[in-house]
Amino acid sequence: MRVIGPENLDAAAQAIEGGGLVIVPTRRWYMICADASNAQACDSIITGKRRPSGKPLAYVAPSASPWEDVFTFSPEARRLAAAFWPGDLALLLPWKSSEDATRYAAVGSPALVTVAPGFLGDLASAVKGPLAATTANISGDAGPNDPGPAITVDQVHTFLAASGLEPDVIVDGGVCPAANHMTIVDCYTPQPRLVRTGLIHQRSISAALGTEIRTT
Repeated sequence: MRVIGPENLDAAAQAIEGGGLVIVPTRRWYMICADASNAQACDSIITGKRRPSGKPLAYVAPSASPWEDVFTFSPEARRLAAAFWPGDLALLLPWKSSEDATRYAAVGSPALVTVAPGFLGDLASAVKGPLAATTANISGDAGPNDPGPAITVDQVHTFLAASGLEPDVIVDGGVCPAANHMTIVDCYTPQPRLVRTGLIHQRSISAALGTEIRTT
C-alpha cells in the first residue's frame, strides 16, 4: 500500500488499470475507487464495506459528452448536467444498451452517474475506462453513533482495518472540508425526483430545472 500526494496521478491511474483499488480525497470525503468494468474489484469494495447488494456504486465519468452514447439523457438531465457537472451531483440514468448494463453491473441499473471535480475527476480522465467509486466507510444506518465516511487519512486507515480491504494506493489530500453527500436526482423516471439532498441544495436543483423538483 502506497500513500502518495495528489500530484502523483500516474501511480493512481496505473493501480486502477492494473485491477487494484485506490482511495482518493474529494472536498466531501475520501472515496474508494476501482475500474467499473472489473467485477472482482468492485465486489471486493461492496463486500468490505458490507454494502447492501442492491445499493450501487457511483459511475464516475470523465465528462458528460462521451457518455451520452452510453446513457439516455432526458432534457431535464441535460439541464442538470450543464448546470452542476463537474460537481457534487449524481444522476440516476438509464443505460442505452443491456450489454453496458451487464458490463458495469456494479454501478446498477439505472446507473448512478457523476462527473467529479478535483482529483477524483482528474483520475477519471486519466484512466482508460470509467471509475466505480463510493465513500470510505462501513455501510451503516447514519444514526448518531455512525462515524460517517472518512475525512482524514487516519480515518481511512481505521476504515481499512475494519473492512479488510487492501488498496494499492491512498492519495493523501489532507482534511476533506465539506463532509457532506452528493445530491442525487433520479432522471430515470418521466419527471425528475430528488432522491437525496447534499451539497447542491434542492432550491438550486429546482432553479436549474425551471420547476419545483419532486421529492417523493
